[in-house]
Amino acid sequence: MASQSANLWVLLGLGLAGILIMTRKLKKAVKADFGAFVERLKLLPPPQPPPPKAPHPLTGLSFAISDVFDVNGFVTGFGNPDWSRTHEPASQTSTVVTSLVEGGATCTGRTVVDDMAFGISGEQIHFDTPTNPAAPARMPGGSSSGAAVAVAANFVDFSLGEFFCISKSLSPSVIILWFDYALPFRFFFHFSSSGTDAVGGVRVPAAYCGILGFRPSHGTVSHTGIIPVSASLDTVVQDLYWISSSESHSPPPTKGAVWEGPLTSGDRVEGGRDVPFAAQRNPRNVVIADDCFQLLKSPGDRVSQTVTKAVEKLFGRQILRHENLEAYLNSKVPSLKLFADKKFNGERKSSSTNLLAFAMHMLRRHEFKQNHLEWINAAKPNLDPVISSQMQGALEITDTNIDSCHAIRNEMRSALNDLLKDDGILVIPTVAEPPPKTGAKEIQSEDYQIRSYSFSSIASMSGGCQVCVPVGFHDKCPISVSFVARQGGDRFLLDTIQTMYADLQEQAELATKTSASGNAMSKETSAEMAKEKGNQAFKEKQWQKAIGFYTEAIKLNGNSATYFSNRAAAHLEMRNFLQAEADSSKAIDLDKKNVKAYLRRGTAREMLGYYKEAIEDFRYALVLEPTNKRASLSADRLKKLFP
Repeated sequence: MASQSANLWVLLGLGLAGILIMTRKLKKAVKADFGAFVERLKLLPPPQPPPPKAPHPLTGLSFAISDVFDVNGFVTGFGNPDWSRTHEPASQTSTVVTSLVEGGATCTGRTVVDDMAFGISGEQIHFDTPTNPAAPARMPGGSSSGAAVAVAANFVDFSLGEFFCISKSLSPSVIILWFDYALPFRFFFHFSSSGTDAVGGVRVPAAYCGILGFRPSHGTVSHTGIIPVSASLDTVVQDLYWISSSESHSPPPTKGAVWEGPLTSGDRVEGGRDVPFAAQRNPRNVVIADDCFQLLKSPGDRVSQTVTKAVEKLFGRQILRHENLEAYLNSKVPSLKLFADKKFNGERKSSSTNLLAFAMHMLRRHEFKQNHLEWINAAKPNLDPVISSQMQGALEITDTNIDSCHAIRNEMRSALNDLLKDDGILVIPTVAEPPPKTGAKEIQSEDYQIRSYSFSSIASMSGGCQVCVPVGFHDKCPISVSFVARQGGDRFLLDTIQTMYADLQEQAELATKTSASGNAMSKETSAEMAKEKGNQAFKEKQWQKAIGFYTEAIKLNGNSATYFSNRAAAHLEMRNFLQAEADSSKAIDLDKKNVKAYLRRGTAREMLGYYKEAIEDFRYALVLEPTNKRASLSADRLKKLFP
């Protein structure tokens, strides 16, 4: 007996321990900052100039930086504790960070990136993975996961990551990289590029977290002060372009200086040079990649229609074109097929965008190895297994492979230029799939990475610029659409998005409502079909089958009195009188004038022995339909039996 008691206590203890462990897992507290920040710091802007000089243009705005940007006196962590341990504090601050602070913005912290900024899912093995504010059970996307989360949670007005993320709480013009006419003195702020974006390091998290993001054209600025990932694919923010509608202006500032006076609308400051300001141009060619939208797991038709209607409203239907991008790339980028033949011996059948993504992924691994393999071999850091496997694969990449990747990139740039010219925009999905669930094993596979990169590779491998715009939700996950312009078309693209943004959001909202209405209509139609099948089964005296069809109809549309009344009739045939009474009562609740429901409830109650209630049902049926013979006969019969 004592032994049994002891065993019982052991089992009870183990059970309680298991409950506590599960509770901790289930109640994994969402941090106050959603796990976005690895370090809080404050870089304050300089004092405001005295009147009548204009205040600093970014006054009152806050931003965060990913853990790849140098800040004087701080160690840049690169998402890996061993990197922090083996590197000294930076001796100077990244140029882009300095420019923003001198422009009046306040830097409030450094945000989480994937291990060595190499991932795409947002999972972090060294720190807690940031929580996606838009879909908490889903991954935030990477590598700039913390930057996107900080913006999506409205902790900062914008973030610098492997991309540039803008807070959805600001006006659309500010969201599109500070092109905001409403700011004091009607300043425009245009960052020529933003952070580093090699393969989609913020386009993906921006899409997953439901915010806007911008990948600038490749090669516009220096990478100074930012840890490189893949130099030939990275893009970086450096200079502010300041434009104003004021008539007076001061001499253009030197590079890195704080501008103290407005410029005319015909001037622009670019890296300390005064250059002509090009007037805003509307697109003459908007190309929608229909085949790409057909590949989506989210409603691709809804997204493409959102763009189509916004373009038609603003610019006219005549500028719209529909393109099969797969066929176009196959014809314009012949090196893709040669690459596939060499890499897969002609056996692998894959889309051109997936092949493009694979080539980009190979180039990135090769350049990452060149930048960091020496440190990895010397420091022997604790690395994410995904990076370890990628480095192993990078060792097998040959010079011939890299030459093929460069050929693909050159052809891709020419192909996009031919497709879009100076005034065209390509419309594609931002990502192929919704964000994966937290902890999903699929994120460790190379196939997942290639699928995630597939649409990002179009801008990355062509050197073009890209803006991703949120357009609502599907199955509780954000959905996003992207706009791509040729290399150097940044200003044109941003102007176009600024013009379109409000209409895109309006059309997205309408599409969501229409989709919901369509789903409701579809359910009603399906319910009617199920009812008709039930009626046919009833005629064939297949009572149980009829009940099943009526039940299916009720599940699809529980507001129809007919479905309940018909099921009651089938239950009567099966002598299920209690169910028949309940269904008849529900039908009467939905339709007080449903004569058949009163008759069927009266019959059920009679068989159950509730004669008084049955007589009342038959009498009420006669009130509704005085010539109903069945109601009259039943009422008279019961009166004679129970006067």
